[in-house]
Amino acid sequence: MTRYPPLSDYALIGDCRSAALVSRAGSIDWACLPRFDSGSTFGRLLDWDRGGHCAIEPASEADVVFREYLEDALVLVTRFRSGGGEARLIDFFAIPEADLEDERRHIVRILEGERGSLDFRLRVEPRLDYGEIEPWIRRHGPNVFSATGGDDGLVIWTDGDLGVTDGAALETRLSVRPGERRRLLMTFERPERIDAEPPRSREPREIDELLDRAVAWWHEWAENLRFEGPDAPGARRSALILKALSHEPTGAIAAAATTSLPESPDGKRTWDYRYAWIRDAALASRSLARLGCEREADDFRRFIERTAAGSPEAMRIVYGVGGERRIQESELGHLEGWRGAGPVRVGNDAAAQVQLDSCGQLVDQSWRWHQRGHSPDDDYWRFIAELVESAIERWRSPDAGIWEWRGEPKHFVHSKVLSWAAADKGLRLAKECMRKAPERRWRAARDDMREAIESEGYDPERGIFVQAFGERELDAAVLRLPTVEFVDWKDERIVRTADTLREELSVDGLLCRYTGDDGLEGEEGAFLACSFWLAEVYARQERAEEARQVFDATVATANGLGLFSEEYDPTAREMLGNFPQALTHLSHIEAVIALAEHRGPPAPDPELSALSGS
Repeated sequence: MTRYPPLSDYALIGDCRSAALVSRAGSIDWACLPRFDSGSTFGRLLDWDRGGHCAIEPASEADVVFREYLEDALVLVTRFRSGGGEARLIDFFAIPEADLEDERRHIVRILEGERGSLDFRLRVEPRLDYGEIEPWIRRHGPNVFSATGGDDGLVIWTDGDLGVTDGAALETRLSVRPGERRRLLMTFERPERIDAEPPRSREPREIDELLDRAVAWWHEWAENLRFEGPDAPGARRSALILKALSHEPTGAIAAAATTSLPESPDGKRTWDYRYAWIRDAALASRSLARLGCEREADDFRRFIERTAAGSPEAMRIVYGVGGERRIQESELGHLEGWRGAGPVRVGNDAAAQVQLDSCGQLVDQSWRWHQRGHSPDDDYWRFIAELVESAIERWRSPDAGIWEWRGEPKHFVHSKVLSWAAADKGLRLAKECMRKAPERRWRAARDDMREAIESEGYDPERGIFVQAFGERELDAAVLRLPTVEFVDWKDERIVRTADTLREELSVDGLLCRYTGDDGLEGEEGAFLACSFWLAEVYARQERAEEARQVFDATVATANGLGLFSEEYDPTAREMLGNFPQALTHLSHIEAVIALAEHRGPPAPDPELSALSGS
């Protein structure tokens, strides 16, 4: 029996700067501080013995009655019951102050008695820098400790007795009765600041106020979400996760909270997803904007313009959440990986890949931003125009594509279509915003792209779009063609393509990404975003029953809290890949919107309406 719980056992808490995963048993097994892509402070998720954790667990066998997030707040409540006792554990990050330079991150855990008496064990076992450092633990006062090593530090306070044990850990036993609370505060702090300003004890009311403030902050943010209908609660939860994966100081959006969780049942394909991919973040900001969160969309737009130095030539396809360009991939050989899956990777060499869809994603985002009532200023228009020029200049070249192909580059159809979208949306923006542009050249390039895609990226024998020019392999990425208006949703070619993909790529109702050998070890699971894309296509084709079948099968892969992973193993019925995954959650939102708009008479959608002219 593996010691590692299934990924579905985990819940996410965060503060829009960093994140942690809390297990069903009440253990924080993953937390990277002070940012998503920092070294782990608690990393048992990737090495049960060396990674470190923070557990608040019943002292004797107990049942988890249920877990839930407080409505529209990333505040987790886990209720335990044993014998005649019942208590709940509340986990959350305190909301940071407005000072963007403040690196302090506060993880708060509150244990509250509800019925009878229940005993718990508390153990804090930090292991810094991905488990390489067993920290120096010092006492600074009654129940106030610090754990430091390298450039990382953690200040720990509780209102119960706490003592140092062998093995650089802190332990105590807690007992709670109805109405009683026990509190734990863990604050990331740089070691030099701990020495300069020794940690102080806290008053219980301070911790309770942090809880009230966190709930109020999340509720205030969620008030922006404008969506109703039977699937609205799930869409709101996905929006909450996307917000949690955003990096408030910069506007970046991390693709996931974790690294190196395997994408294949045999434990292969381990990558680091704690960074901001242009594609994923552009799509996430679009999804949030469609629900009413305009600020997040604009913050990401500014992040890319700023980080790319205002020039597509300097732009990379993925950045650190602070805008860092260099995120070189390396392997951490001292960690065994989740359930022994390896290698554990930090960084991602995909940053140096050529992915030609990036320019198209950003121009399309700018077009949608314009449709929501915003026109580009002079500086931003120059950036958009350079994006279009870059797409036109490079569209004939092969690339790594949306799936970050690590073999020989190909002429991926999805990449060509997004290059077409850059030219198409650039022309529309120039016309509507009365901006100067070489329209004749852009129009000619756009027409050349369409001709090439429809002749070389289309299989006339089967009547479907394929993965790459001159090939017969299938790729679910072509389901994205209608989203940029390359074809209409009801175009017969897309109808046939969707049906063929469902027939040949579906496993137990869930879609895999593509056919053919990608040159990597292991066979991956079903890719959940692709299944939501198929549901969206069927919904917009007004094939409501088929859309609902695919949608419901995909939603069923979420855990009880509504969190999705990247992939899913239909045979073992387990989550695979990094978790929670932004691309899956944003695709869930898009599918929900499509189902809502096509449940009855089609509702007008200004962002997706086909506009004629150029």
